[in-house]
Amino acid sequence: MKKIAVMGSTGSIGTQTLEIVRSNADLQVAALAAGRNFRKMEEQVREFSPRLAVMWDKEAARELRERIRDTDTKVLEGMEGLLEIAVMEESEVLVAAIVGMIGIRPTIAAIQAKKTIALANKETLVTAGHIIMPLAAQEKVSILPVDSEHSAIFQSMQGQPRERVSRILLTASGGPFRGRKREELLNITVEDALKHPNWAMGKKITVDSSTLVNKGLEVIEAKWLFDVEPEKIQVVLHPQSIIHSMVEYADGGIMAQLGMPDMKLPIQYALFYPDRRFMDGKKVDFFEVASMTFERPDLETFPGLKMAYEAIAAGGSMPAVYNAANEKAVSLFLSKKIRFLEIYDLIREAMENHKVIAEPSLEDILETEAAVYEFIDTRRL
Repeated sequence: MKKIAVMGSTGSIGTQTLEIVRSNADLQVAALAAGRNFRKMEEQVREFSPRLAVMWDKEAARELRERIRDTDTKVLEGMEGLLEIAVMEESEVLVAAIVGMIGIRPTIAAIQAKKTIALANKETLVTAGHIIMPLAAQEKVSILPVDSEHSAIFQSMQGQPRERVSRILLTASGGPFRGRKREELLNITVEDALKHPNWAMGKKITVDSSTLVNKGLEVIEAKWLFDVEPEKIQVVLHPQSIIHSMVEYADGGIMAQLGMPDMKLPIQYALFYPDRRFMDGKKVDFFEVASMTFERPDLETFPGLKMAYEAIAAGGSMPAVYNAANEKAVSLFLSKKIRFLEIYDLIREAMENHKVIAEPSLEDILETEAAVYEFIDTRRL
């Protein structure tokens, strides 16, 4: 019996993780954590009977305690609660799927407790990869990527010599606005941005996909996960979302991972690695797909991807600025307080305003995030 703790259990990755638990009797949920959705958490607690349940929001935790008083599940709250489930003795795997920088400290704690990390939280490596990866190596802890593209890269490297990797080909669907020019994006609404052609995801990541900032974050992640310099990471638009990423080797041979656009596949792969379990659902029918196409990303219309490479080149705390500015800008866009193209403007201004910290500590990273938020709030007054 493999016991897991799931941070972000009410979100897209979390709920799909629990779908996999339902289909595999040898998986057991030891702990669940979420932000504010106490109603969904109550449902999950009653179905999976975890020993611990954490709500980030204090009022949500209070409400959950009242609702599940008849169960044996203990309710915790805030960062203290996240840190407790990260290191709980009975859990073998921490599924880190909680959104935002709040996932960094629990991930570090879980690594120090020698837990396997199934990583879906982008911010952890984007902002603190220089801390996380050396620590994981020191503790001999596996960080297994859950993101579909990074899982594909990881799978394409199995049995291959890492030192012979010449290029990572990171695929992207292009989102709902692929092929459009800047002037066509002037009046994009929130509803438009949330209509992804292939993937069913949470709101924030869906907007990130529409701006291509999501792909920028993935480039930064790939640098840390696979110890590859950014000039060896090439983004390729692949609208059909069948090839989830590729790895080219020194001899010109390319290994690729293909599958339907379904996040349950990389989640399950991480949970049972190196095994491959049966998974129900639609499989790729190449006669139905018929053709697969590839395009270069338009960096003029979608400058968020270009800015990611600039953030990597600047190094230090700049990726944290890129991430935080985007996080704040997308929040404002989803609240209909700024227009779509202003997301790029806010990221650019925040990066230009920042003085890079060469080797930022965790405290530096968190302070940088707060400073970026304050800068954007002040700029909008």
